[in-house]
Amino acid sequence: MVELETRELEYFVAVADELHFGRAAARLSIAQPALSKAIRRIETRLGVPLFLRSSRHVELTPAGEALQEHGRHALNAVAAAVRSARRAVDTEAHLRLVLKPGGDAGLLSAILAEYANQPDARRVDVLFSGPADRTDFLLDGRADVGLLFVPFDDLAGLDHETLHAEERVAIVPSAHRLAGFAAVRMADLEGETLPRWKGVPGGDGTGPEVADVVQLLQMIKVGRMIGVLPRSLVEPLPPGLVGVPVSDAPLSRLVLAWNEQDRRPLLASFVAAALRVPPGMAGMVGADASGASLASGQGGI
Repeated sequence: MVELETRELEYFVAVADELHFGRAAARLSIAQPALSKAIRRIETRLGVPLFLRSSRHVELTPAGEALQEHGRHALNAVAAAVRSARRAVDTEAHLRLVLKPGGDAGLLSAILAEYANQPDARRVDVLFSGPADRTDFLLDGRADVGLLFVPFDDLAGLDHETLHAEERVAIVPSAHRLAGFAAVRMADLEGETLPRWKGVPGGDGTGPEVADVVQLLQMIKVGRMIGVLPRSLVEPLPPGLVGVPVSDAPLSRLVLAWNEQDRRPLLASFVAAALRVPPGMAGMVGADASGASLASGQGGI
């Protein structure tokens, strides 16, 4: 059986992510020659090349692409197992909730307040993530539960419950050809420039790369692109922008998600509390009733 150690997988994934041995070595805090030797040992052991190298360029081979995908999942699983083992004996465990800034459809305060009323309630740390890593937070154990948007976020490996469904709107400048419409269809958007989200591969966007909704709205305002997003993520809109419902776009769903391997009563209690909050409670409860702490902040889509 061919086996790779966790450290070797970390080395490989770093190079695969960076496609640059120098940057990967800096990320891992090791010398570049040592990293290059480690990658060659991995390739020799597997019997396949993982990278195509030249003096100016590094790219993944098909075998490398396959190992990158599965290797990242394996590292996430190891990290999650370690965190789960430590939490299993932690009688003071608290919950960590990850979401994008503003990505709660106005429900977060009500959910936290409902949970705080439970006799077994613990502290909830709120984490704000980047554009593409909310799922990773849940899979590798950095967060216990998350608020994700479907179909934008990947739910592979996660259990989830839908909390809220809403229409999507096209965000356009007030002088745009579609600004006066009561509603549009997806076909009406053909030929328009859509954004590329930083850190999110794939997608139909051909416009400039944006890191969060704030950047997107600025680019729309100056006429560089339009956007199609869940209504709750963009309202109220700043002056100069208009939101037009997209009648045939699938509804966007806000879901509460967690690692499918996590069966702790602590988590089940939080999920049950969240499901008791009706969508109509959005924005009706003050954050001071939640008992939550803000653990970190970073922009997200």
